[in-house]
Amino acid sequence: MTAGPVAPPFGGQSRPAGADERGAQTPGAQLGSSSRAETVSRNYAETLLALASRAGDVAGWGRMAQEVVDALNADPRLRRFLESPRVTADHKTEMLGRAFQDRYPRMFVRFFQTLVAKGRQRLLAEVVAEYQALVDVAEGRVHARVTLAAAPSEADRAALAASLSRVLGKQVTPHVSVDPAILGGVIVRVGDTVMDGSVRKRLATLRRSLMRQVSAR
Repeated sequence: MTAGPVAPPFGGQSRPAGADERGAQTPGAQLGSSSRAETVSRNYAETLLALASRAGDVAGWGRMAQEVVDALNADPRLRRFLESPRVTADHKTEMLGRAFQDRYPRMFVRFFQTLVAKGRQRLLAEVVAEYQALVDVAEGRVHARVTLAAAPSEADRAALAASLSRVLGKQVTPHVSVDPAILGGVIVRVGDTVMDGSVRKRLATLRRSLMRQVSAR
């Protein structure tokens, strides 16, 4: 991937296509707006990944980007400042420079200043999520939603990750949740694929088999 400019130039419209005279958008226009936002977020994420690759620290830039998102989530005043139309873009980027210049690499700070200057600060969390998704694809990593009947130990988590990685042939990061209702076993969701090895499922399968045998007599 080759690095382009710090952020792609995206223009805006005074009124979104599909909006009525009162400014309300039709459902089709809202869907189109969401699609455009996803495209913009992906484009910024690709630029951020190109810069991180050039710096030789893809993982580090991902952690730093998440820190910025977490900081905004933890400080509503900072978020309102960046999103306020009454504060000029120049003032926002100046404040970002002051806040981040001693903590982060210059090009990293410049990227976020450009994103804010372009009025894309509301997409920051989406940009970072897209960045992490791009890194996962590049590194052959997938995320699995794992449901267990009881909380696992750290050793169990490591063994689960290793087992799933062998089965799927990719590096798997498990995200574990606990649901005592499954009784035992494990349920794994990777994308749209569900692998249900729970005791509840096995009991349900056994129950259906017994019912068929009874009905057949």
